[in-house]
Amino acid sequence: MAQGTAEVPGRARPLPERLLEAATRLFAENGYENTSVQEIVAAAGVTKGAMYHYFAAKDDLLYEIYHRLLALQTERLERIAGGPGTPEERLRDAVLDVIDTSCAHLDQLTVFFRSMHLLPEDKRRAVRAERRRYHERFRALVEEGRRDGTFRTDAPADLAVNFLFGAVHQISTWWHPDGALGPRDVGRYYVALFLDGLRRAGDTGVWPPSAAAL
Repeated sequence: MAQGTAEVPGRARPLPERLLEAATRLFAENGYENTSVQEIVAAAGVTKGAMYHYFAAKDDLLYEIYHRLLALQTERLERIAGGPGTPEERLRDAVLDVIDTSCAHLDQLTVFFRSMHLLPEDKRRAVRAERRRYHERFRALVEEGRRDGTFRTDAPADLAVNFLFGAVHQISTWWHPDGALGPRDVGRYYVALFLDGLRRAGDTGVWPPSAAAL
């Protein structure tokens, strides 16, 4: 950049990133249906032609918003699940991570679960398949804990995982970055509630959960 020339904020980032950032913010603020392509390209500082070079339609932006978040969470989950530690320790770390990443990308989470039903059927199927693979990795950790005797076996592992993610997906309806609980606080409570439900009778942990305990 030439000396004395001010860089326009955001213009150095790749164009798809600028479009996704603008779309995420506008979808979160105004709703997917109430946001036009013109508003997105104006906020990103590009033309419609430039946008259509990367995204064929507005719903491609909606799909990509959640696809990127889920890809990030899946990569991190695979690293945690395949790492050291007991099944309970790895499951604890995985739950803490999904809370951390959900809170860090709250707009993406909000936009998607508010608007997923508006995706075309082929994209909804793709998202469901991606989410199913992610949930199955969590279920595998629960089943590891069942096999080694840590977790109870009288409740289906699928039910436990669906119970967890039902709560995770509701974070965008009540949690706020300026609220009393930070992401790690929320994560500690979620971990304690989830793992206490999985442990065998008499094996529940300390309540309320402390940072040291987790």
